[in-house]
Amino acid sequence: MSTDLPSTCEARSMLPQKKHFRQRAHSNPMADHLFDSPTKPEDVRWSDLFDLSSAEKSPSDENYPKVEIVDIGCGYGGLLVALSPLFPNTFILGMEIRVKVSNYLKKMFFLFPDPHFKRSKQKWRIISNTLLAEYAYFLSIKGIIYLATDVKEYMDWARSHFESFPLFEEMPPERLVLNDPIYPLLLNSTEEARKVERSGGEKFFAAFERIQDPYMKNET
Repeated sequence: MSTDLPSTCEARSMLPQKKHFRQRAHSNPMADHLFDSPTKPEDVRWSDLFDLSSAEKSPSDENYPKVEIVDIGCGYGGLLVALSPLFPNTFILGMEIRVKVSNYLKKMFFLFPDPHFKRSKQKWRIISNTLLAEYAYFLSIKGIIYLATDVKEYMDWARSHFESFPLFEEMPPERLVLNDPIYPLLLNSTEEARKVERSGGEKFFAAFERIQDPYMKNET
């Protein structure tokens, strides 16, 4: 007897379907949410998220597994699924505020973030001088922030903040195209990216590398 239902294996591998979940399109990042928020990185219960059965027990141990890639605003995890075959031995963390780690991060993704068009709400934008200082603290030297948006004004805003911040440097597009296996995934793997594609919208992309503090470099 034929059936249109997917097999058990296929069903398990399917991404969550948006129609089955109720989710707010926006969330106030300044508000208190009922999230489990550790006071410091050492308090994060990584064993709730990853299989650490073969890891050293102490998070302070040099060989203790560390999250190296973070997708901020991961939605239903489309990019995480696409990245996992490329980095099978790397812990990748998706963070979604709609319902920390230290300077070990190597990659951060901000893909189609809320542009907060109203001037009174631009302070909520996920790219700002204050937040760039936080990201620079978490990222290792040569760590990369990937940014994609369908709003040119937002990209111009973000780029101006990165350009004025001393610890980030924009990466040449040709370097990404030739050397970065992640690049082809960034504009097409997330739910928001596909939504822009369907509506015929334009996509803007940039990547910024964490560089050494120029002052510290001169001191050495």
